[in-house]
Amino acid sequence: MRKHLIPFAALLATTPAMPQASANVAAGRAQPSPLAPAEIVNAAPKADWAAIAPSDLLVMDLASDGKGKPRRVVIQLMPAPFSQGWVGNIRKLAAARFWDGTSINRVQDNYVVQWGDGNAEDKAKAKSLPGELAVVPQTDYSTRLGQQEIVYSPNSATLRVQDFITDGTGSRIRWYPIRATKDAYAEGTAILAGWPIAVARSPAAKGKRIELSGWPVHCYGMVGVGRDMPPNTGTGAELYTVIGHAPRHLDRNIALVGRVIEGIEHLSSLPRGTGALGFYETPEERTGIVSVRIGSEVSGLPAYEYLSTESDSFARYADARANRRDTFFIRPAGGADICNIPVPVRRVK
Repeated sequence: MRKHLIPFAALLATTPAMPQASANVAAGRAQPSPLAPAEIVNAAPKADWAAIAPSDLLVMDLASDGKGKPRRVVIQLMPAPFSQGWVGNIRKLAAARFWDGTSINRVQDNYVVQWGDGNAEDKAKAKSLPGELAVVPQTDYSTRLGQQEIVYSPNSATLRVQDFITDGTGSRIRWYPIRATKDAYAEGTAILAGWPIAVARSPAAKGKRIELSGWPVHCYGMVGVGRDMPPNTGTGAELYTVIGHAPRHLDRNIALVGRVIEGIEHLSSLPRGTGALGFYETPEERTGIVSVRIGSEVSGLPAYEYLSTESDSFARYADARANRRDTFFIRPAGGADICNIPVPVRRVK
């Protein structure tokens, strides 16, 4: 299985421009406006979309809103090799129906929405956790991706790399060279199998090789694990999602385990907590959670798919996000932060 690891700087630098309407040019007619990102996504062929397995979804049903309308939040869990200790705990917690009857306990403006057992701090009232939950070490905030051979160009000081690395399973991961990637929090940013990650390189012990490591980043809608003070890393019983500007300073300090792919509006629109850090001060302010289930347990759940980040459609979409050429825009930005190129997800028609 090949998984593509695409640093955005390289992807945007090498993506070809949209084809020109040569017949229009020859005839002296105005060319049509280049496609906007949403138009590229809508035009992507079926072959460019990848299915999301129901077993990789976490479905959270909240109490109905004030008008009696249901509120469902669908979360896609993060795949290997990232955060698998916490993801395993979340699967156990869902199977044990741990979150049924719990609540949304914190809504902090431009930051996060957090949920779990509102009585967790009171030992007499706290819900019991299922047994055999993993204690995940802090080292798992970052993941070794593999070794990469390097070659120094005799004519420049630039570091050239081959187009693959080998991970621990022996499979090959496609890697496009980092080209002046600008990121305030990491050496580079990339996208691996549909997920935004940050990347670091470090010298290997032997030979002309470098070690690659990576970690998920806190973009809007990403879901993380609440925890106490370190060395505690959290069990997964307390979860949160980002509803504001990407708090990248949390990367490698708190585990990320997934992202909201549908229903984020049911969380981002909740009343802000009036207590410290946006916590609700009374139980009455909290929004109740009816149930949380793995998607394969939910009857009638729609099928979902994401635009494959290995596809030509995604390359064109990412380029359009960084360089808007459609009629509304005056000046293309010339680049994009990793969190400003969200991976499109849709229901299967």
